[in-house]
Amino acid sequence: MNAPVRVDVPLTPVKTPSTSATVDHAITALAAVLTVVLTAVAFWLSYEHLQEVAARHGMAEAVARSWAWPATVDLFIVIGELLILRASLAHRIDWWAIALVTAGDGASIALNVAGVGQDANALNYVVAAVPPVAALLAFGALMRQVHTYLARRAMTGVTTPQTGVEVPSTPVTVAVDGPPPVSTVSANLTLSPAPAAPAGPVVIETVSTPVTPDPAPVAKSSTVVDLCAPVIYSNRVDQLVRALYGTDFTQPSTARMTMAMAGAGLGASESTARTARGRVKAREQYLANFPAAIAG
Repeated sequence: MNAPVRVDVPLTPVKTPSTSATVDHAITALAAVLTVVLTAVAFWLSYEHLQEVAARHGMAEAVARSWAWPATVDLFIVIGELLILRASLAHRIDWWAIALVTAGDGASIALNVAGVGQDANALNYVVAAVPPVAALLAFGALMRQVHTYLARRAMTGVTTPQTGVEVPSTPVTVAVDGPPPVSTVSANLTLSPAPAAPAGPVVIETVSTPVTPDPAPVAKSSTVVDLCAPVIYSNRVDQLVRALYGTDFTQPSTARMTMAMAGAGLGASESTARTARGRVKAREQYLANFPAAIAG
C-alpha cells in the first residue's frame, strides 16, 4: 500500500533584470566625471586668457597680480552657483546669487572677447568667448548633479515598492496510484468488540450546547486603517506618494513629494506630485482625513 507523497514547491522569486539600473549608474558616473573635467578645463582656459589681458594692460611687471586679477571675475561665478545650489536645496530662489552669476559670467565673456583686440578675425572672438561660456554651463551642470545627489541622500523614510513578485511556498500533495489508505479510526472501530449492554436502566442526559452569540457590528469609523497594507499602484509616482502616508501618518507636502521624486529619479515637478497625491486620495478616500504636516 502506497501512502501519498508530499512535494514542497520551493519559493520562486520573479525578479526584473537589473541591467537598466546598472547602465543608468554607469552613465551617471561617467557624466559626473566628464562634467568635472570640462569645468576645470573651461575655467583654466578662461582664467589664463584673462591673465594675459591683465598682463597686457598695466600688470606686465607684476606677475603675481596679473595671475590673481582673473579671480576677481571668475570667482563670482563659483560663489553664485554655490549659493544657487544652497537655495535650491531649501526650495527657494536666491536672486542675489543669480545676479552674482550673471555679473561674473557677463564680465568674463566681455573681457575675454575684448582682450582679443579690435582688428582680429571674427573667429578669434568666438574662440575667446567659448571658454567662459563653457565654464558657466559645465559648472551649472555640475551643481545640478550635486543637488540631485544631496536630495537623494537627504530623503529618509521613503522606500519604493519592489518590482519582484514572490510566489509563496505551498506544499502540494501528489497522490500515487494505489488504493486509498484505510483510516486508523475506522479500523479500530471495526476491530474493537461491541460493549455489553448495561444491566440497569439507562439514564440519558442532555448535554448543554453552548451558543456563541453573533458578534456585534463594528462601526466603519472605528475600523483601524492599516497604512502598511500592500496597496499597489501602476504609476510609480503614485506608489511613491502612497508610501509617504505610512511614514508619519500625515499628508505629505509638495516639497517632501518632490524631494522623494528627485531621489527616485522621477523628476521634481510640483504639479506631477500634486496630481499623484490627488489620485491616491481619490482611490483611498480615508487618506484625505489625515492632517497635513506642511502645507504644499
